[in-house]
Amino acid sequence: MSPKKLEQVIQSQPSSDGDGVRINRIAGQHLNSRLDPFLMLDEIRSEDSADYIGGFPPHPHRGFETITYMIEGKLRHTDHMGNEGVIESGDVQWMTAARGVIHSEMPEQEDGMMHGFQAWLNLPASEKMNDPAYRDIRSNEVPEISTSGGTLVRAIAGQVEVDGEPITGVVNGLTTEAVYLDISLPAEAELAIGLPEEHRALVFVFEGQTTELKNRHMGAYGDGELLQLKSGGQPTRLLVLAGKPLAEPVVQYGPFVMNTTAEIQQAIQDYQTGRLTE
Repeated sequence: MSPKKLEQVIQSQPSSDGDGVRINRIAGQHLNSRLDPFLMLDEIRSEDSADYIGGFPPHPHRGFETITYMIEGKLRHTDHMGNEGVIESGDVQWMTAARGVIHSEMPEQEDGMMHGFQAWLNLPASEKMNDPAYRDIRSNEVPEISTSGGTLVRAIAGQVEVDGEPITGVVNGLTTEAVYLDISLPAEAELAIGLPEEHRALVFVFEGQTTELKNRHMGAYGDGELLQLKSGGQPTRLLVLAGKPLAEPVVQYGPFVMNTTAEIQQAIQDYQTGRLTE
């Protein structure tokens, strides 16, 4: 099997969103082709409540999916469809905004560590105006593989092979064939992940480092059937995101991601006139 080669290293950038929430962000139009089918990855990580207490009050989305994954802390989701739930360590919220969702994500704590990620996963043009959907996934629902060397792989989405052993995530059957893994590696450990050759693979390191990537850096890996990872001299934790590139035009305006400017203008008009969620 041919290995996927590292093509680009991207450093997350400090930013803010919602009501003054401090985040580390990997996004931007210049990265669309590299991240495809993903659009963005945000990380919240702070023990200072001033960095996150404002949360993300009600706001709209159209044209993609949001995947919120908590490492530590508690976050409450509510939306116009009547869905409500609190996620904490190891839990996931998978929301398909499609033609339109208005939702909020607010801290369910007043102090302590808040650490989590939100990824935006694009939808193909044929699915952007489908009905919206929402799913709460509890930590004990996420399949795991532990290797003899002490590596732990949590499979949130997709079907992969980990050192030759198949594992299927909770979420499957997406057109994008999205893969979302949380991997914990002991120091100087190696791991091989089998993926379709044409799928883009993204690796974001948030503890420790690999032999190719420093902490808070994302690596974009190209064609090949095997994603090879090796940690450095300390325990390392990282996310692997992968999927089938859509190779479609991406036009984004804030919380709306469509294929044309006219579709963005329609989304704005629909939101302003209360038709986004009809």
